[in-house]
Amino acid sequence: MIDVLNDEYYMSLAIQMAAKASGQTGINPAVGCVVVKDGRIVGIGTHLKRGEGHAEVHALKMAGSEAQGATVYVTLEPCSHHGKTPPCSDLIIHSGAARVVVAATDPNPVVSGTGVNRLREHGIEVSTGLMEEQSHALNEKFNKYIATRLPFVTLKTASTLDGKIATEQGDSKWVTGSVAREQTHTLRHQHAAIMVGIGTALADDPQLTTRAAVPAIHPVRIIVDSKLRLPLGARVVRDKTAPTIVLTTEGADSEKRRLLQEAGVEVIACGDGPSVDMRAALQELGRMEIGSILLEGGGKLSGAMLDQGLIDKVVLYYATKFIGGASAPQNIALPGRAYMSEAIQLERVQVEMAGEDICVTGYPGYGKG
Repeated sequence: MIDVLNDEYYMSLAIQMAAKASGQTGINPAVGCVVVKDGRIVGIGTHLKRGEGHAEVHALKMAGSEAQGATVYVTLEPCSHHGKTPPCSDLIIHSGAARVVVAATDPNPVVSGTGVNRLREHGIEVSTGLMEEQSHALNEKFNKYIATRLPFVTLKTASTLDGKIATEQGDSKWVTGSVAREQTHTLRHQHAAIMVGIGTALADDPQLTTRAAVPAIHPVRIIVDSKLRLPLGARVVRDKTAPTIVLTTEGADSEKRRLLQEAGVEVIACGDGPSVDMRAALQELGRMEIGSILLEGGGKLSGAMLDQGLIDKVVLYYATKFIGGASAPQNIALPGRAYMSEAIQLERVQVEMAGEDICVTGYPGYGKG
């Protein structure tokens, strides 16, 4: 008889382990695995880096001979194809495991359903769908990229309650408190790239790196700069902490492009209009295997991408204060809607406190206002 409560306990552990590795597997999903025999955990594992062993590899290696007759809990369907590593379904079969519990089937069309079927063909009992929603949430970036080859874009802003990201004099340090800023660095670690507009780059000369309490991975830095105004002395050009990409247009100054490239910056022309074609830019970044982007501003770029339906998720931090100012920059400069029915409605909204600040998370429901 299957003990559902125990199944949830062990799957929860697998999901927790996978979540801890979020942001360090490239375009691969974050996956956790737990091997249990006779009520005792005999193996645990997490996928840690693209091209290296999957979660099942680490867990079954730890379990060793005790995997014989055991139950394997895994947050994502075991792969059945040869990629950068051998198929995990074959490894489970050879381990002698008696049962496999899978949270979610793999959205990758190369895999979807085939790993589960292969296990069943070899007489292994397979259950699917346990904590499926949590597994999908864990890998929302991977799920979009593997299906569309486009990066998952998270819009993050930090503003006052009246939507200002700085004063009229340009003072922005600090809008929100230390807890919100620490969470922002975690978000950077969990995304492959961080993107800002040239206005933000000129106003703040940001590093766009991950400066968390615990050392973390630096994302690729992306500057949207239609006219190539980024100074050669900017920190994202000089410091070499992480790769920097500048998105520009076909008509941008060729000499400035050459100088930036000589400084180690990758310059990519996206469209021949006056502004960067952001749809074309996301397609190109997807081809470069940048599977997720944290968009941190400014308001004009954020508004333009939201208006075009290019934002997948928003994380909005609000400091409980007002600064006013008609010319003070705002968090999202969205072109106005004529009717309330045309508003972009956030779905699956969550609201929580981040220290003294308010954090609103949600998913834009385009066309559902």
